[in-house]
Amino acid sequence: MCRQLGYVGPPVGVGELILRGPHSLYAQSWAPLDMRAGGTINADGFGVAWWRRADVGTEGARDAVTRYRNHAPIWTDPAVAEVLGQLESRSVVAAVRSATVGMPVERSACAPFTDEHWAFSHNGVIPDWRATLVAVLADLNEVFTTAGPFESPAVLLQAEALTDSAALWVLLRGLLASTDPVGPVTSPADALRLLVAAVLRHQPSARLNLLLGNGVQLWATTCWHALSVLVTDDYTVLSSEPYDADPRWQSVADRQLVTATPGHCTITALELPATERVCS
Repeated sequence: MCRQLGYVGPPVGVGELILRGPHSLYAQSWAPLDMRAGGTINADGFGVAWWRRADVGTEGARDAVTRYRNHAPIWTDPAVAEVLGQLESRSVVAAVRSATVGMPVERSACAPFTDEHWAFSHNGVIPDWRATLVAVLADLNEVFTTAGPFESPAVLLQAEALTDSAALWVLLRGLLASTDPVGPVTSPADALRLLVAAVLRHQPSARLNLLLGNGVQLWATTCWHALSVLVTDDYTVLSSEPYDADPRWQSVADRQLVTATPGHCTITALELPATERVCS
């Protein structure tokens, strides 16, 4: 499966972060250490999202997300060092891809998927994803006392690519757009919990390590695959595998939800009622 990386903190070089450490995300494309689904490399493309600062004089403006993606192996693309190395951002979401058999190897299938200020990546697989996600959509609509966020299963056709990850993003961004202080989705964490629970209800063997960012905060779930967290005084990193031997890396247990801000993160159980602990 894929390898993911998320960062939030002071401005960092986008390319530098991808290349950081002896076991960088770049190196994990050909030498991953904790692939739990039988794969050996992540050579079916890559992508990275970062946020550009909003105009200071624009009231209510949010940092805008942009991205770079390529369906070729990351080690073949000189832009990682030559172009991305010239960019800085306060947050980054990146992934290298190992495509599920039968799914296309093309640029549009590479995470991160973006919309407005959101960036999303999925490490895992949803068996029989077309039928599963149609059923999930119906379940999610039933959670809302008013009209649900999805008019019909046809919204899944908005997916950028014919993959489970791209279709999953259509559902997640619909939930994010339905955030309401008095509704079933009060936060991105609620949206992730609802989505993961609905998918597992219809497809218990699904693997759902999700990574979501909005430029100032990160959220991640663990469902089958590995995730580690590095918290320093001023930044936080979420990574499928630690990129170095820093003793502050912490492994996250299965079925957890991680919420990260610069220099801080909390880990709660995905299933409710959830207990919370602070990353030390």
